Amino acid sequence: MASLPAIRKMREEATCSICQQLMKEPVSVNCGHSFCRQCIDNIIGQQYFVTSFIWRARCPLCQTSLQRESVRPNKHLENLIERIQELERERLCEEHGEQLCLFCEDDEQLICWRCERSPQHRGHRTALVEDVCPGYKDKLQGIVTNLKETQDHCTSAKLFMAEQITAWKENIELRRQEIKSEFWNLHCFLHEEERAYLWRLEKEEEKLLGRLQDSEASLDNQSCELEKLVLELEKKCQGSAQNLLQGVKDTLNWNSDVKLKLPEIFCLEPQTVCHVSELYFDVKKMLRHFQVSVTLDPNTAHRELILSEDRRHVTRGGRRKKHISSKRLCSLPCVLGCEGFTSGRHYFEVDVGEGSGWDLGVCLENVHRDRDMTPEPQSGFWAIRLCQENGYMALTSPPTPLSLRERPLLVGVFLDCEAGLVSFYNMNTGSHIFTFPRASFSGTLRPYFLVNHSSSLFLPPPLESI
Repeated sequence: MASLPAIRKMREEATCSICQQLMKEPVSVNCGHSFCRQCIDNIIGQQYFVTSFIWRARCPLCQTSLQRESVRPNKHLENLIERIQELERERLCEEHGEQLCLFCEDDEQLICWRCERSPQHRGHRTALVEDVCPGYKDKLQGIVTNLKETQDHCTSAKLFMAEQITAWKENIELRRQEIKSEFWNLHCFLHEEERAYLWRLEKEEEKLLGRLQDSEASLDNQSCELEKLVLELEKKCQGSAQNLLQGVKDTLNWNSDVKLKLPEIFCLEPQTVCHVSELYFDVKKMLRHFQVSVTLDPNTAHRELILSEDRRHVTRGGRRKKHISSKRLCSLPCVLGCEGFTSGRHYFEVDVGEGSGWDLGVCLENVHRDRDMTPEPQSGFWAIRLCQENGYMALTSPPTPLSLRERPLLVGVFLDCEAGLVSFYNMNTGSHIFTFPRASFSGTLRPYFLVNHSSSLFLPPPLESI
């Protein structure tokens, strides 16, 4: 085995005199010296350029003229260089320059044959590197296996943690949207309530202001009459005695009966009171404060609809009814509620369940029943719809698509007759669905329901839905 000085000597012989590095792709020239192929090509190329196409390249070591055709690969030197590189990769003893071919198990240290004989390692357990390496390699492979398993666990944990982070961000975003939606719904509700209260306050103002102005006009008229009488009497007093005494008794009797008709005393405290804190605190509670019990009117039910005995549940079935009533809705599978509303605020709930098609809302009592009708405000209908083709929509003209975050299973319908408002709410979440533009109702309003196949509607009693 070559020692460190021998390796150094070999390296010197294999070093290129041009670049001072181990030769790469060693080649020999006609004088016998060897160089890196790139280095000698550069020498020949530079001299060729300088001498204007006259070949005068010379060997850097002996100055012998070189010819490009004489450059030949030196395979023997190339193999020697590879061996030098292999020997250099092997570790040598720093103290003795010999190959570290032994392993001292007591000191767990690589040593050379000279180290083994030194006092430092005398008597220690030593073995050839080739003999002891497989055992330690197996131990290291076992550790590598454990580390890879641990690394796999770490990777799985990182993936899980990344999923946790993503899920957490998604949950936070979902909650953020829920909070925004809840406050947006509350804003919508409060805005509609504000409009309703301001409208009622305006009507109250107009009503009492009219009476106050009538009283003011009455006082103006009385004031003019009194002024006229005073002028007449003053003129009479300033005239002759004959004019004064002429009909004086009648004048005295008539004027003595003149009395001022004072207006009634009005209460100037507005009766429209809005407790905003109650509205803000619980929208559901506020809505259900106006809840009424609604049942279905069998006289208005379409021939294909089946009503339960308590008139709170409706489904669509076969043609069951032979009796034709003038009140029955004929063109669409509809039914009206028994209750009619002409004033005040009213609220009722409809359990729509998992049905795939329905309408619900309110309509005028005198809507057309014996011919095709379009459920829209112009025809006396204020309703929302679910259909398989288009999803949720408000039956405006044209219909307004409704983008709902959650499917409503219990829908609340709120009616304010004086304010002309019809609103719908998802009572599973207490969120606002839609409010129709303000209308002027010209008659009695009744609850309105339409049921398609594979659907049913249920009207829960107020006590069950609170």
